[in-house]
Amino acid sequence: MKFFARLRKQSPPEESPFVRPALLYEPAGSKIRCLTCERRCVIAPGETGWCGTRQNRNGQLVTLTYGMASMVSANPIEKKPLYHFYPGSKALTIGSYSCNFACPWCQNYTSSKQLAVGEVFYAPEDFIAEAREQYCQGVSISFNEPTLSLEWSLEAFCLAHQAGLYNTFVTNGYMTEAALYRLAQAGLDAMNVDVKGGPKAVRAFCDADVEVVWRNLRLAQGLGIWIEVTTLVIPTVSDDPGDLSLIAGRISRELGNHVPWHVTRYFPAYEFDEPPTPVLTLEQARSIGQEMDLQYVYVGNVPGHRAENTFCPNCGKMLLQRWGAERVENLSQTGKCPACSTPIPGVGWDWKESR
Repeated sequence: MKFFARLRKQSPPEESPFVRPALLYEPAGSKIRCLTCERRCVIAPGETGWCGTRQNRNGQLVTLTYGMASMVSANPIEKKPLYHFYPGSKALTIGSYSCNFACPWCQNYTSSKQLAVGEVFYAPEDFIAEAREQYCQGVSISFNEPTLSLEWSLEAFCLAHQAGLYNTFVTNGYMTEAALYRLAQAGLDAMNVDVKGGPKAVRAFCDADVEVVWRNLRLAQGLGIWIEVTTLVIPTVSDDPGDLSLIAGRISRELGNHVPWHVTRYFPAYEFDEPPTPVLTLEQARSIGQEMDLQYVYVGNVPGHRAENTFCPNCGKMLLQRWGAERVENLSQTGKCPACSTPIPGVGWDWKESR
């Protein structure tokens, strides 16, 4: 993994490769309104929005972080986590800086909580070339909130498809509908969306409206993007059985009981010091999901747990065996259970590595 820690405190100058015209904004009197994420910040001349990545320069919105890399790493797709999408494949993953959520427990705070400006530039074509050099099957934009890299992502996704690579996002799902349409058109194939809790918790801790996330999950699925949902189960925040039942029920009703739900273990990070999530709490969350008729509920961040594996919902045969994100044994490369022929929802079950 490459992690780039050098930072500057000032916004980059006009001639910087990081400064590019933003795609989505509109006039708002003497100011402009950013339409990249659902915060829809109204930005005065010379100022930046909530996330610090977009600035009003002379009545034009510009992104300050185009191609700005905080880290680049070739990761198993299971690390996203995406368990029903090209299982066992590898995605070259890039992150930048900042986020549009306020979560005090952020597990990626070294990049997402940085509002300063980095010094490492990755052109989209160089990123795709590196993905091919590392024999990756796809690419992913992650670590910080990828929506803030919208303009760069659209270019990279088009190039990735031309090179025969898939495209993925790991996101909080708080982009505007216009941004999501653009991503789908550019070739976004799959995304893992973090539903961080019930409405009150998301408002209190993330300063956001979780209904936007649910709207975008439905929209993404309608656009043909493969989706999986993650909930980081945090003591005192998102471990309430009522909230977990609400999330599981909405996945089942609004998205389908075939959509994977990852209930993931929290560890203390950034400005939040509750103890790690008890494994029993995760197992209870999994049981709640199953009671809501979800067919694929996974326990995450507990390597070796039986609920990391994929089982046929009809006959119970193990289809994919995992150990964290590092080892995957695909016992069914046809997308069907070899014992009872039940179809297993997902994408890319039968991919084959080529060099």
